[in-house]
Amino acid sequence: MTPQDVASAAWADRVREARDEGYDFFDWLSAVDQTDAEEDPGFDVVCHLIRTDPWDRVLLRTRVGEDTPLASLTALFRGAAWHERETHEMFGIDFTGFDDGTGHGLRPLLLPDGFEGTPLRKSFQLAARASKPWPGAKEPGEGGGERQGADTETPAPRKRARRRLLPPGVPDESWGPR
Repeated sequence: MTPQDVASAAWADRVREARDEGYDFFDWLSAVDQTDAEEDPGFDVVCHLIRTDPWDRVLLRTRVGEDTPLASLTALFRGAAWHERETHEMFGIDFTGFDDGTGHGLRPLLLPDGFEGTPLRKSFQLAARASKPWPGAKEPGEGGGERQGADTETPAPRKRARRRLLPPGVPDESWGPR
């Protein structure tokens, strides 16, 4: 399914048009961090709507800048509130006119109280990677600790072989006739 690109200023109007065309089932809304794009960096906000009779679906996409708010879809689809709260929390995108009926506005949904940052942005530094070296090194010297024995006289320590794991319910070689 190819997304339909929509100007951010016409976002809510295009979603309203799609709803009036029969796409009245709101499936999901999220964002994709494109802040490292060569041209027009920002976030792609994507919305998936479904029409059930006849069955069809549409994917709408708009690009917003890092500090540019986007019109909320909560007036069109009440179910958009959860998705907009999640997108706000994970990417830092503001939605103008957001109303979930509580009067509390855009507030944390998934992260613990006091969490700082937007974890789905490419610029977010994961705490685990900051405190210890990343084990998935591909280049020499990339993993943090250098391998002993490569250029020294000290032999590299041998790693113990991992025990072979079997799926649940499959007996090991100690079971059965010998």
